[in-house]
Amino acid sequence: MSASIRRETPRPTPLPLEPLHGGTLVAVAIAISTANFMQTLDLTIANVAVPTIAGDLGVSPDMGTWMLTSFATPLAITLPLTGWLAQRFGQVRLFRISVALFIATSMLCGLAPTFGTLIVLRALQGAASGPITALSQALLVAVFPPAKRNKALAVWQTTTFIAPVLGPIAGGWITDNIAWPWIFYINVPAGAAVLFILLRALGRRDNSTRKLPVDAVGLFLLALSFGSLQLMLDRGQNLDWFAATPIRVLAAIGIVSLVALVIWELTELHPIVDLKLFADLNFSAGTLAVTVGFGVYYAALVLVPLWLQTQQGYTATWAGIATAPLGIAGIVVAPLIGRIQHRVDPRRFATLALLGWGAASLWRMRFDTDVPISEIAANSLLMGAATAFFITPLVSLSLAGLPRERLPAASGLQNALRRIGTSVATSLAPTYLERRARVHSTYLVDRLTPLNRSFNEWFEGLRHAGRSHDAALAAIAKAVEVQAHMLALDDFSGGCALLFAATLAVVWLARYRRAG
Repeated sequence: MSASIRRETPRPTPLPLEPLHGGTLVAVAIAISTANFMQTLDLTIANVAVPTIAGDLGVSPDMGTWMLTSFATPLAITLPLTGWLAQRFGQVRLFRISVALFIATSMLCGLAPTFGTLIVLRALQGAASGPITALSQALLVAVFPPAKRNKALAVWQTTTFIAPVLGPIAGGWITDNIAWPWIFYINVPAGAAVLFILLRALGRRDNSTRKLPVDAVGLFLLALSFGSLQLMLDRGQNLDWFAATPIRVLAAIGIVSLVALVIWELTELHPIVDLKLFADLNFSAGTLAVTVGFGVYYAALVLVPLWLQTQQGYTATWAGIATAPLGIAGIVVAPLIGRIQHRVDPRRFATLALLGWGAASLWRMRFDTDVPISEIAANSLLMGAATAFFITPLVSLSLAGLPRERLPAASGLQNALRRIGTSVATSLAPTYLERRARVHSTYLVDRLTPLNRSFNEWFEGLRHAGRSHDAALAAIAKAVEVQAHMLALDDFSGGCALLFAATLAVVWLARYRRAG
């Protein structure tokens, strides 16, 4: 009888999730931000270690990139599930479970004996980490007093922007000086500290939960659409995009399943993804601006270091140093913005960010192949400083009019679309650079004929310098390649400026009401 009574005893009702104060607030804010930093860092820390990991585990570097895909695809699927899961299990409880699973899978990734095992564990790690980003944003808003929530979002923004910049630098140093498993092991002590603080500070505090039916059809369509899109973006560059049948098939599956997902979720009583959030104008405008603006910014973040290493002769370390001011500026400026944001229309801050990004893009159009590292660093500093004015104001504007119980769903959906935006941008940007470089290369080569006096003088100068006929032609071909990529980067930068201008128009579609 007593065993029966124990089984029927309901779980204790959680205490309300209310704003915190003093040292407890500081500790919880640090813990939540650290968890978000770890999860975001893992998106890029393994990138530079792919050749080493592939070699150690006996696969080709091309196969090694599946380690990145296997993490990003489940992450893109579980992000928009966060709202449903938070209602079912509670925000705090789900966050602690996600962090615990992230720690466990990180340890197992470092211990993986084969590449196949690593792929499976990375997929589990990506799935576990999905709710961390969305809930870190929602929990910071929940635990901070209303007057200080802009500071909370500034803290969240700082960790979100710094981690992708530091990831490749940290991953390269760990791989070169210690061993690649430590890019996963470093999550364990930090994650354990996060769990300890959350258990002590929040205890039984959580939002109320309710048992919701599982939207199995919506879950299937979500996994199919987001998974197909992510795989298409990850494999497109290697397979020459739509020239390959697998990419065309993935694109068709992704489009059809996405349309079906939208139709189903809008008519489902308990949708797995709350698409009705887009009925709120501020959420729609803010999410679109964040997706496009941050995606274009991230494309530049990826493409400039790539150009420095492949065309300008920079090592990975020096390319990281040249672009490091992106993160430094964000660390300095973001907390200052958080202090004054409640007194300023957030659309004005977002305008400053987009104007700063546009100015940096136009400045980059003036680069030539002799650009000094100091100018590249200064350009990165402007990009980073402008970044601090972007995410925090737009997220605040997007979520301001929504009830607290819808914040996890809104945050999860917005972050999922932001991740898709960055995936699209970072996949298409290298392809655009290479194809534009081919166009410029063709134009430049057409002008290098024996009838061109400058070409003849150039060629003869190389011959007189002691180079053979073939060596002289090879040197000219290399110079043409470098100049073609420089012109392609100029085109890319001009396109970025136009997209930032379009995003600026979207920002001002939102409405701002000064808080009482």
